[in-house]
Amino acid sequence: MMKKAFIYLFLSFAAFACTGGGSNNDGGNAFFSFSSSRVNNIYSDLDYHGIITDPEIKLFFNDALDRNSAEGSVNLTDGSSAGVRLNVSFQNGDSTLILKPASKLSFITEYTLTVTTTLKGAHGKSLHSPVILNITTVIDSTNKFLSISDDSLLTLIQKKTFAYFWDFGHPVSGMTRERNTSGETVTTGGTGFGIMAVPVAVERGFITRNEGIARVSRIVSFLTNTAKKFHGAFSHWMNGSTGEVVPFAANDNGADIVETSYMMMGLLTARQYFNGTGAAETTLRENINTLWNSVEWDWFRKNGSETLYWNWSPDYGWNVNVTVRGWNECLITYVLAASSTIHSVPVNVYEKGFADNGAIKNNNSYYGYILPLGIPYGGPLFFEHYSFMGINPTKLADKYADYHLQTVNHTLINFNYCIADPKKYYGYSNKCWGLTSSDTRDGYNASSPTNDEGVIAPTAAVSSIPYTPEESLQAIKFFYYVLGNKVWGQYGFTDAFNLDEAWFADSYLAIDQGPQIVMIENYRTGLVWNLFMSCPEVQAGLTKLNFSY
Repeated sequence: MMKKAFIYLFLSFAAFACTGGGSNNDGGNAFFSFSSSRVNNIYSDLDYHGIITDPEIKLFFNDALDRNSAEGSVNLTDGSSAGVRLNVSFQNGDSTLILKPASKLSFITEYTLTVTTTLKGAHGKSLHSPVILNITTVIDSTNKFLSISDDSLLTLIQKKTFAYFWDFGHPVSGMTRERNTSGETVTTGGTGFGIMAVPVAVERGFITRNEGIARVSRIVSFLTNTAKKFHGAFSHWMNGSTGEVVPFAANDNGADIVETSYMMMGLLTARQYFNGTGAAETTLRENINTLWNSVEWDWFRKNGSETLYWNWSPDYGWNVNVTVRGWNECLITYVLAASSTIHSVPVNVYEKGFADNGAIKNNNSYYGYILPLGIPYGGPLFFEHYSFMGINPTKLADKYADYHLQTVNHTLINFNYCIADPKKYYGYSNKCWGLTSSDTRDGYNASSPTNDEGVIAPTAAVSSIPYTPEESLQAIKFFYYVLGNKVWGQYGFTDAFNLDEAWFADSYLAIDQGPQIVMIENYRTGLVWNLFMSCPEVQAGLTKLNFSY
């Protein structure tokens, strides 16, 4: 928006310079120019944020205006068909145009004020270029919902978010749709996250144990009998009815070992939870073990390389050619690859691949917090969510990091960056924070302190609650009570928002929904951590990779 504003400001000043300050030797055909603007006596280069709902807008020109042309030349709109009615007055010998909305504007809404070239000067001159102001109104700080206890609010978030996986699950396969507009396309990793949420839903009374068994069994049956498999691994996306691969990208119509690891993390969690002696639970565990033992983790070393490769296709082979290398969201991939009892990888594949021969280390300080691993400022917060939905970082350590310190400090760096708000985006605060991958107005983006476009994703703060309970609860309350229905809908918090542009997503993404349910529960009871960490294979895998836990 700033770029557009500067373009119009440049054109207006250029016109003024080329016409010698609004006059020329031709007399009646001269231009006059826009000089500057003020909203509530604040100057902001044509982009205004946090403006009260009854503003006074002043536009300054370098010549007197024709009063009769002013009202029809000015339009204030929020993008709807009907504009906002404006009261018009003049100052400074009619060279200053004063505009006041006839009624209050809406909160947290982006308005565009346009002055067209039909605006005339008092002496017959023409406005050389249109003028455009962008005005975003202030947040309404009043609570939108009745106050409930923090415990009840966390339960409500879990219940509403679980509905995405349960009510909106694919009717044939039971798998999870990639997003709320995906139709037949379901996601392997997002389904794994949804499976991890099933024990939470049973324990919280959202569904019965038998309902949970039935849904996970349906998914397992689909994965076993219908879904396409490639050396035991699944594609990133697939058709929820036929199991056919939905290509994720060019040359990527086969296996995705990272997405498969999220699925296996979910299935192993379910296996540990549904531990009854009845036929249904016994059969479910056996079928999960068959899928788990079928994954050829060692195949994804690409001919014995000392690293794992993300993708393999029966049509394009290893053409995607992306190594699974940290620090990122893929620790779980190496832990499970080491945990396999049939297709395991050795420790040197973790050390030379994921740990990149020690290049994984950072150990620099940001906002006063040491970051053991990763890129400057840590990257998007999902790095500390996906793997740690199952792996408990609380006492986890190896020669590269203390993972409690890593998860907590990465989150606090993200939190403090939003408070500092170096790019001066409207709305960032200690109550409104959290940069991670999410939808934006311009598409999907991995937001972080080094890639910040003003977009806050609720999942970032919500899913960090085991690491930063006080800071996360502040954000949760702001999202729920203050932003209210702007970000709260059918399946809990929508994916993202940008208060600087008054933009609010209407989307829900499986990989952003799942961590909220699971990580809230890990904060409350440790349920999912306890289940996954109880897997004997996982314990052996962590030991093999020289982790203490």
